[in-house]
Amino acid sequence: MKKLLDNVSAGLYPNPVLLVSSQYENEESIIAISWGGNSCSKPPVISIGVRKERYSYNIIKKSMQFVINIPTVDMLVSVEICGTKSGKTIDKWKECNFTKGDSKEIDTPHIKECPVSLECKVIKIVELGSHDLFLGEVVAVHIDETWQSEKYPNLLTYTHGLYKKCVEL
Repeated sequence: MKKLLDNVSAGLYPNPVLLVSSQYENEESIIAISWGGNSCSKPPVISIGVRKERYSYNIIKKSMQFVINIPTVDMLVSVEICGTKSGKTIDKWKECNFTKGDSKEIDTPHIKECPVSLECKVIKIVELGSHDLFLGEVVAVHIDETWQSEKYPNLLTYTHGLYKKCVEL
């Protein structure tokens, strides 16, 4: 296999598509990100990279909590809204017709339409440059009972500006 030298970039592809809900007092938002992943198993920790200028950034930083909601392919239009519109100007919950689910361990609601939601408490923020890395300990998991029996059903991935269906491994 011949390999070419490419531009230096964070080049792990494809990335999972995540809808991150956040809430602090009367501020709330949902951001679509693909900069997230597992970081530790004991305790269970997930990391998300968020740009400082994003509306959700300050909400997460003030509340020190967030919910990672894993969308499916049939939610693509809503994912694009959450990834291209600012929570400063629109209510993404209403715009996307999402239903707020009561979280068990934190104040931030999860998205009921997503088959999996992970409640996270921020345990550390690492300043990196264009993004800060939020390390969130997973304190509760909501999973659709019918989804457990399927393997990677209709999950979205993001590669070089395109959303794609995750292929079964």
